[in-house]
Amino acid sequence: RPARKKVWPREIIIIYATMDNRKVYLDYNSTTPLAPEVLAIVTETLSVCYANPSSSHEEGVRAKQCMEEARGHVATMIDAKSSDIVFTSGCTEANNMVIHSCVTHHRRVMKQEGTPGSLPHIVTSNLEHGSVLGTVKRLMDDEEIELTVVKANPSCGHVLVEDVIGAIKPNTILVSIMLANNETGVIQPVKEISSALAVLKREQKRKYPFLHVDSAQACGKIPVSISEFDVDFLSIAAQKLYGPRVGALYVRGLESKVVPLYPFIIGVGQERGFRSGTENTAYIAGMGKACELVYNNLNVYHQHMKEMRDYLEEQLSEHFGDSVHFNAKFPGVERIPNTCNVSMIGDQLQGWRVLSNLQHCMASTGAACHSKCAKPSETLLCSGVPEDIARNSIRISLGRDTSKEDIDVFIADLKQAVDKTLKS
Repeated sequence: RPARKKVWPREIIIIYATMDNRKVYLDYNSTTPLAPEVLAIVTETLSVCYANPSSSHEEGVRAKQCMEEARGHVATMIDAKSSDIVFTSGCTEANNMVIHSCVTHHRRVMKQEGTPGSLPHIVTSNLEHGSVLGTVKRLMDDEEIELTVVKANPSCGHVLVEDVIGAIKPNTILVSIMLANNETGVIQPVKEISSALAVLKREQKRKYPFLHVDSAQACGKIPVSISEFDVDFLSIAAQKLYGPRVGALYVRGLESKVVPLYPFIIGVGQERGFRSGTENTAYIAGMGKACELVYNNLNVYHQHMKEMRDYLEEQLSEHFGDSVHFNAKFPGVERIPNTCNVSMIGDQLQGWRVLSNLQHCMASTGAACHSKCAKPSETLLCSGVPEDIARNSIRISLGRDTSKEDIDVFIADLKQAVDKTLKS
């Protein structure tokens, strides 16, 4: 149905007239800026800890110590042991590392047991990031794995525990479920899945499947604790929590080989042989500082982002009324505190069109995609959003410093963008 003609309040007109060249960034789920403290430690490390951390001389030892301190901060943030942390280039590499390690492990175990032709089975969801879904689908196409993709329940926007457990077969080696969705912000029932898996393995006296959680969108926004979730693998992305573009992978009992991890990148064996390549000491130090900030300030960050998200949704409802649809916002379903996914109602109001007409604000249609693509988001369709509405989606993701003034600017900018789009 067409967007309704609205008479805009005088305060919105005044805000827009006084915005000048102000820019408001509202795409924090894509990437965050460096926190000032992180920028400072990265800059200092580039100058002071420039040596190769594998070198045995004084400068190499200093670089190594800097890196180990950062490892400790990452571990503390998620309530883990520092010996269980491996640094990677980012979450994409970490996710690939887990999947390929489990496939390799299954292959080796089957060979030892005399059944080398048996394929491993992986369970995941249709909400996952491309670094998980793309990887497992490629492996399935290459006939290296069996795959079950559990569908999200459209009445709540997340997978159901019983559906995940029901998908497990005797040869299931891995269950991979994200903690929070990057487009909708909906939190998946990871704790409940973990508990159900533990019961299943205990009752069936089996070692597998392992549980992997992609926590890229959760860390820095909600508490993430290994002791609470009891997972085998957990991927972390620093650039989502005000750190540089680097990542880490938690592996339960890594040094004692409780959970297997095989090198994905082969070289001379940095990161205790699990991830070759000279470590990016400065970025790792930056990640450590970013994780330290989260550990010390998470409650403050969470409360502020939630207040701003609630204010944003109030303003959208007040100023757009029935012309705005909140996507994947379900009563009683938890979301990360900074994410709002909406669609403007109208045949011409595709998300990319509206975004292209924003003059002061930066947001996205979802997963960092700004392309002029008429195809609706698969995540929203999976979450029960009708196709015509999903095609118009805009993801607004807020940050630690987003203010009510920023949101007022966005509301005014969105108003003019909608008007301009309808006239084009």
